[in-house]
Amino acid sequence: MADDVTTADDEIVDEAPEPVVTRKEITLTINGVEVDADKGELLIAAAERHGVYIPHFCYHPRMEPVGMCRMCIVEVDTGRGPALQPSCMLECTEGMVVDTTSDVTTKAQDGILEFLLINHPLDCPVCDKGGECPLQDQTMAYGPGESRFVESKRHNEKPIEISELVLLDRERCILCDRCTRFAKDVAGDPLIHFINRGNHTEVNTFPDEPFASYFSGNTVQICPVGALTAVPYRFKARPWDLSKAESTCQTCSVGCRVSVESSRNEVLRYQGVDIDPVNWGWLCDKGRFAFESVNAEARLGEPLMRSGADLVPVRWSDALRAAADALASTVETHGPDALAVIGGARLTNEDAYAWAKLAKGVLGTDNVDAQMGDGLPAELVLGLPAATIDEVCAPGGTVVLMGADIKEELPVLYLRLRHAAVNDGVKLIEITPASTGLSRYASLTLVHRPGEVAEAARALMGVAGPSSDFGGVDSDTLAAAQAMLDRAEGPVRVVVGRSSLAESAVFTTDATGVLHSHLDDARFLVALRRGNVRGALDMVLPRACSPGGSPSTPVGRTSPQPGQRCPPPPGSTPPGSCRPPSRVASAPWCSSVPTPSATSVTVTWPAGPSKPSTP
Repeated sequence: MADDVTTADDEIVDEAPEPVVTRKEITLTINGVEVDADKGELLIAAAERHGVYIPHFCYHPRMEPVGMCRMCIVEVDTGRGPALQPSCMLECTEGMVVDTTSDVTTKAQDGILEFLLINHPLDCPVCDKGGECPLQDQTMAYGPGESRFVESKRHNEKPIEISELVLLDRERCILCDRCTRFAKDVAGDPLIHFINRGNHTEVNTFPDEPFASYFSGNTVQICPVGALTAVPYRFKARPWDLSKAESTCQTCSVGCRVSVESSRNEVLRYQGVDIDPVNWGWLCDKGRFAFESVNAEARLGEPLMRSGADLVPVRWSDALRAAADALASTVETHGPDALAVIGGARLTNEDAYAWAKLAKGVLGTDNVDAQMGDGLPAELVLGLPAATIDEVCAPGGTVVLMGADIKEELPVLYLRLRHAAVNDGVKLIEITPASTGLSRYASLTLVHRPGEVAEAARALMGVAGPSSDFGGVDSDTLAAAQAMLDRAEGPVRVVVGRSSLAESAVFTTDATGVLHSHLDDARFLVALRRGNVRGALDMVLPRACSPGGSPSTPVGRTSPQPGQRCPPPPGSTPPGSCRPPSRVASAPWCSSVPTPSATSVTVTWPAGPSKPSTP
């Protein structure tokens, strides 16, 4: 499967073409063959979909075209005679005739490459981009066989450390505008840009201002010529030395697709893989460079046992035997309730299932969790009608964002939400105790007092009492938000999470119940922090349920019958199942948080089990 991740062409890992949704088909001719395209689709994208590659440097399917490099110019006849035009800036029209292999096109592309190579240094033997460089490949395929220039090339100080993670070799830059467009248009951090003019134009940061972006590593991946290089990978390996495997980033719960690339039994870099439902090829710097922890000197590589005051290495068999003896002794002396198992949220679903089976089916303890008190109750997470990242960021919708600073906690989800708000007409209503990274892109921001998110939610839903001060939310902003929700077309999507780990989960739980009970057909994306918390919850690592959907059965007790249900949560009347009903009430349903105040909202339950009692 590793061969499916990359090929010799640099377009595979980070430049998978964006799928096109057909709206209105037109017919054009490319190299003598009639093909279909969408009205308004860029010529370079339509040609690539039909197997015709047009060389380019500045074009990237996830960013707006700028036509900087002119490498993609082809001969196009739109009815007024053939002319050279940049295919990344030209929309397909009915009857268009395109020739990407004509003598005129070939001569123009040859000249563009000769121009780019005037000052480009011959760094290929030592450049980190060597072997996966479009400039190398296109010079061989479309460029001149030799240079007519004998003058000395430009020389600059190299490399410049524009951040702790990114180095800049200015003389390699071909001014394609990819890094600057990403920083400004995708990440919203315009910290790198063109400076100077004419022959002295170069990419750089502002004086004494580092490239302090959470997403700086993406500019290294999309740079076509090795002008930007990553410090952890610099001079470590060549592309043909790397073994590549597609995987999932574990740094947070977004689940970005990555290509894990290693050589000599050592992980050397992560590259983002472009998939539509999640990360679009982007990674945050934390996720991209977290692989260094794998080879960190302080990482445990073997079991240690205490000998006096020291920890000494031992064999795995000895360590496992000592652990088994300690568990057996604890169960015999204090009973299984004296044991607790914390399943790592970065484990796979299969690992989480194995931990739950060991804890509940073998050790007999129900003291299990995977959130360390920093998440939300499992009953809330699993009981809400779920929305995917793609559904939340769908064009033209309305999103209520309630919880943490997404840019700090789930950076790539921030990129998706930012793009949805800036480019796709999504209206963001933010409910937050403090300004966040998304506040500047939100249509409305409802700032409430810490700990009063439920009061703000009730006020937004119009169920606050007449004497309520709406949790500190400005009344005019509140009225504007209510009007925006009234005008919303289709179901409202809600991104919900805890705004602070120091704040009890009961406030978020109560506020979520309010939104769920008053927003018709609302769907929820629960913004948990840890890597695979959702998978761990699906594998029933929380209390009260065991693998297979039956209640936990300590060792020595009668095993439950297939299909038997879990005991009811505290405060509820009906027996509960491992998967709660589709509607979520306030905290009484959630056994892992304290009971909220008497102002909890009573929700309407669907036909079936009667609703839990409300204090």
